[in-house]
Amino acid sequence: MQAETPPTATPTAEAAPVEQAWSLAEQAPEEGGVAASEGIKEAVSSKSETFGSIVGALDDLAFSFGDFRISLFDVLIVAAIVGGVLAFAWFASKMARRLVRRLTKLDGTQQLLAEKIATIVVWGAAFFIGIDLLGIDLTAFAVFSGAFGLAIGFGLQKTFGNLIAGIILLMDKSIKPGDVIAVTDTAGQQSFGQIRKIGIRAVSITTRDQREYLIPNENLMINQVENWSYSSKNVRVQVPVGVSYNADLKLAEELMLEAAKSVERILKVPPPTVWLDQYGASSVDFIIQCWIQDPEDGVGNVRSAVLKKLWWLFKEHEVEE
Repeated sequence: MQAETPPTATPTAEAAPVEQAWSLAEQAPEEGGVAASEGIKEAVSSKSETFGSIVGALDDLAFSFGDFRISLFDVLIVAAIVGGVLAFAWFASKMARRLVRRLTKLDGTQQLLAEKIATIVVWGAAFFIGIDLLGIDLTAFAVFSGAFGLAIGFGLQKTFGNLIAGIILLMDKSIKPGDVIAVTDTAGQQSFGQIRKIGIRAVSITTRDQREYLIPNENLMINQVENWSYSSKNVRVQVPVGVSYNADLKLAEELMLEAAKSVERILKVPPPTVWLDQYGASSVDFIIQCWIQDPEDGVGNVRSAVLKKLWWLFKEHEVEE
């Protein structure tokens, strides 16, 4: 006897939708879209029919480009993830900077360098966290990685150059916040300013007339820089003075020293000196040499204070100018 073959079950009309649903579910991962939103859709739909219907309505508002499909729900999810990652990175970098200030005993320059490194690490971690949350497969960009990387390299060449230059400046302490350096403007006029901040891209310098210059870090690396505060903050100030050929030169010299010593900002050590510079056409020309330790507060005002005091001393002692 032959064994009876059991009857095969034929699919019914009720089972067809179930099979279609499974078929669509299996095909979904192969289609382009935002992978991060798929799990959220399923979780919301399984928990609440009301929210599930809202999610479904948002998901129906979509457009397709070849195999790639993106819906309004996908856009909202991406915006929420990007916003959340940016907020996390901003808060985490701020906390990292606070921890560096509180838990380390570094000087100002080293502390600033540590803060910048911590900020770069936090934002780098935030970038990869965002990539992971969005479910972006970086291998999909392997075909374009060469051209894309080349374009990014050319576009960000100066940015990365300035970033590395800023880190090097902080490491070797050749330029640091608070230093006074010489600055040349577009007209070729040289003035000096105090470094307020060394940023990722540029150094912020403020002059005495409250002009703020943003100088790329790389420029300070490759160009000659006159740093008045590199090894010592002492700066020499020269005050030219002319007196008449009929004047008592010895008395005039003593009054010049007295005027220089009377100005509060001029250092006692090294002491002010007076040099005979030249015999001019109508006067004997002297130069008062004096030193200050706070050039960020101005140099011209020191010259002005010395000359004002000297004017009254010359008038008092009848020294002819």
